[in-house]
Amino acid sequence: MIDRVGLADFLRRRREALQPEDVGLPRGARRRTPGLRREEVAALSHMSTDFYSRLERERGPQPSEQMVASIAQGLHLSLDERDHLFRLAGHQPPTREAAGDHVSPGMLRIFDRLGDTPAEIVTELGETLRQTPLSVALVGDSMRWTGPSRSIGYRWFTEPSVRRLHPPEDHDFYSRMYASGLRSVLALRGPDSRAARLADRLLEESEEFRERWAAHEVGIRPHEVKRYLHPSLGPLELSCQIVQDPFQSHALLVYTATPGTPSHEALQLLAAVEAPSPT
Repeated sequence: MIDRVGLADFLRRRREALQPEDVGLPRGARRRTPGLRREEVAALSHMSTDFYSRLERERGPQPSEQMVASIAQGLHLSLDERDHLFRLAGHQPPTREAAGDHVSPGMLRIFDRLGDTPAEIVTELGETLRQTPLSVALVGDSMRWTGPSRSIGYRWFTEPSVRRLHPPEDHDFYSRMYASGLRSVLALRGPDSRAARLADRLLEESEEFRERWAAHEVGIRPHEVKRYLHPSLGPLELSCQIVQDPFQSHALLVYTATPGTPSHEALQLLAAVEAPSPT
């Protein structure tokens, strides 16, 4: 059963404890209330201000589990705080998994400061959980996918359009890398894991994946410099720096270009014109 009083108090306390700069927002000249405004939390949680405001006022319908999860991320809650929020909202907390979708507050704080850089947070299965606007402009909206297609490795073998982002001569390496990466995750998580189910599905759907899987390659790591073919900007060479969250098996991928190179100039142009998604 939902605890409306406790839920409202907890939301209000957590909102007031956050500062705009904690979530990548400008402070502004006139800020009369402590912490974040309700409309800011609502925007960060991808819901209407009216719906969120009613929760703080002990009103409105019971929020769904999906909405509670969105609020937990919008407020940058820890896993313990997230679980508490679920219980206050009358739901059982999600099972804690190293490969879950809840991004840690520390990782989010770094991500929130990368608004002018292509960056994304991904799971160990290559599912994009967060993406900066410049990342969307570079590779498209990777968060729109559902089901197994959330995984870039799955899409690589089942969605031909994905390969257009990379030069044809790199395709063989990516196929080997994604098969190798999935095999490593499966070995780590076991035969009853999501990785195992994803591998089974790919074995059914992709002949190329079956060939790569049969080779049983492991340890094929991404190149530090990745080559892209942007539909408007042409060829790009970007360095990919990876920050790992060992507790939740998430990785923050940050893409940069060497100053003075055509790729660096192209990224600056992409940021200046806010280029639309190539997909």
